[in-house]
Amino acid sequence: MRSIGEMARESGLGVSALRFYDRAGVLVPAWVDPVSGYRWYGAEQLDESRLLARLRRAGMPLADIRLVLAGWSGTDTDLVLKLLDAHLRRLELGLSDARTEFSTIRALLDHRENPMTSARTTTVRPAVSAPELAAALDAVRFAASADPELPVLGGVLFDIEGEDLRVVATDRYRMAVAWVGTTGHAGPRVQAVVPSPLADAMRALLSDGASAELTVDGDRVALETGGRQVAGQCLDHGFPDYRRLVRLPAGRRVPVDVPAFREAVESGPVRASEVREQDGVSCDLTVLKVTADGTVAVCEDGDDDQDRVALNREFLLHALAAGAPDRLVLEFAAPTAPLAIRRPDTEETFSLLMPVRLEN
Repeated sequence: MRSIGEMARESGLGVSALRFYDRAGVLVPAWVDPVSGYRWYGAEQLDESRLLARLRRAGMPLADIRLVLAGWSGTDTDLVLKLLDAHLRRLELGLSDARTEFSTIRALLDHRENPMTSARTTTVRPAVSAPELAAALDAVRFAASADPELPVLGGVLFDIEGEDLRVVATDRYRMAVAWVGTTGHAGPRVQAVVPSPLADAMRALLSDGASAELTVDGDRVALETGGRQVAGQCLDHGFPDYRRLVRLPAGRRVPVDVPAFREAVESGPVRASEVREQDGVSCDLTVLKVTADGTVAVCEDGDDDQDRVALNREFLLHALAAGAPDRLVLEFAAPTAPLAIRRPDTEETFSLLMPVRLEN
């Protein structure tokens, strides 16, 4: 017999996943301790759990998985083969449809002008507060992508419009926006995508000095403060229109004490994600809900509250660290809408975390 922890390690399915498949009647333990409720699995169930993990990685629906597992040990494998072939055909058809749609989209893009080309034709030199720009970079840097296949997201957007500078970073699953006031620029909107290493060098330079001058000149960007300067090339890609992405439905705002909430997240239960929605890598999830008394709670395993929101636990902790040391406001709209993490003193600096779909 194997404990649920041993089964998880040997099968590749998380403990929470095994509990879910037990409740769903897909992989029921051989024996459950009537006193402790602890689950135990027979040796023959290890192969079934590994097969289950493979089928889920291939995206097979649970209804089909039940039949595959039921027919796996039988002498007649005809049904199993038919189910595998049917699912493979669905995947191939879906891929063919996706290729057709993507080809159409690429053709449409070929006929459009890159808006970043005209956005960087003007030289601008706004002055900014060094501490405020440093705080803005600290607030967004965690959200920049490290995916080499999406190099444009591997930078920080500097969006200058009038006397407003917005600093933005996103890796698709999270986004952070911060605002800094400027002086010396009242012209048209200018954008520059600063590579992450250059943004880090700028942040290091901002440790000294009270004011700084930011220069965007064509495809080059520079920052000078205290007689020192860092400069480099902008990324030659258009950044997504973040203003569209931050338009969220109105939600319920709940203040949280950051140290206490962080402790609850770090010590609370986690679920092992089985959905490959975040770069094909499974992740630990923290599931949140707003309680009846208006506070935010970390859901216990088995909590089936309809309004719960599942988040990448690591990303949530990063957003808390980048937000504020004492108080933050969490804005819940819907389980499928991004969770907004806001500072209580400003609407201009915030981060968004995409929810992760739970299996059940």
